[in-house]
Amino acid sequence: MNKLRVGLLFGGRSGEHEVSISSARAIAQALLSGSNQQKYELLPFYIQKDGRWLPGDIAQQVLASGTPLQLDESNAQLPSDNSTSLPIPTSFCLPVSSASSPSQVADVDVWFPILHGPNGEDGTVQGLLQLMQVPYVGSGVLGSAMGMDKIAMKMAFAQAGLPQVKYMAINRAQVWSNPCVFPKLCDQIEATLGYPCFVKPANLGSSVGIAKVRSRSELEAALDNAASYDRRLIVEAGVVARELECAVLGNDNPKASVVGEITFESDFYDYETKYTAGRAALSIPASVPESVAAAIQEMSLQAFAAVDAAGLARVDFFYVEATGEILINEINTLPGFTATSMYPQMWEKSGVPFTELVDHLIQLALERHR
Repeated sequence: MNKLRVGLLFGGRSGEHEVSISSARAIAQALLSGSNQQKYELLPFYIQKDGRWLPGDIAQQVLASGTPLQLDESNAQLPSDNSTSLPIPTSFCLPVSSASSPSQVADVDVWFPILHGPNGEDGTVQGLLQLMQVPYVGSGVLGSAMGMDKIAMKMAFAQAGLPQVKYMAINRAQVWSNPCVFPKLCDQIEATLGYPCFVKPANLGSSVGIAKVRSRSELEAALDNAASYDRRLIVEAGVVARELECAVLGNDNPKASVVGEITFESDFYDYETKYTAGRAALSIPASVPESVAAAIQEMSLQAFAAVDAAGLARVDFFYVEATGEILINEINTLPGFTATSMYPQMWEKSGVPFTELVDHLIQLALERHR
């Protein structure tokens, strides 16, 4: 039988470039393992930090090494005619055909974008693939965009009746304003949310740009820092709670995995804690009452529908054990697939091994395209 050619799209221009490479390495290994080896042919496409698309041998080199190419290094490796260098051209915004796109792109039957952060899981690449009229793994433009933008996401959750922590949505203009406006903004945050609270860019993943603040001086610094990452910001009230997560898999009739828990010694689940082995402990399934696990699974499916997600998502919660309250935190429509990532581990504990999970996601992409 003919193998289905899977375009594995990884790297990207966000601050999560290295995480994307780690996820892609795991997915590539799964595509070359077990029954997947007979079903799929891997076609890797590496997006450099400057936005150029590099297929073929160079992409394979990045997968093999697990490290990004330096920009000057990649230039040195390119053939003189630059035939394997694919800057994101206008032809990529056309339906795929031999006349409109480079041959390597036209060869792909289904795309597996594993690009974390902005320009990867925020609907931009999904829009490109949609214009190319090809199937791809994961949510579409709307689901991806809402899953990335924490303000839009929380508005959708509120509309669906899902309980959340108190929060305020603000913008960069309020932070980088005149000396009369900024103090009033801080006054309002203190009165509405109090301390501790969390300051976050609205459109970054993996805890990039997030700070936990306990004083006015820390709040001012955190707002200024977050504004340097994004023009839309969100400030959330702190809560003493356990951090639980649930994985969702499917399209119109999705399923929820067992519930997992993350514990850590650091002040909060920041970037270093998230991606440094040994800094966080994962408990799957989480040691919680069955009623709590069932409620989280149901709320995960509601959140999945609220943002119009597809294929896969990881939904994060706060469980206030003292009161029994469950608060939804956020949804991630393109969660990590690294060795320490919760999404594949929760499905592993739910009876779906990694290689089968990758296969299922590709089949879901084909189903949705049809």
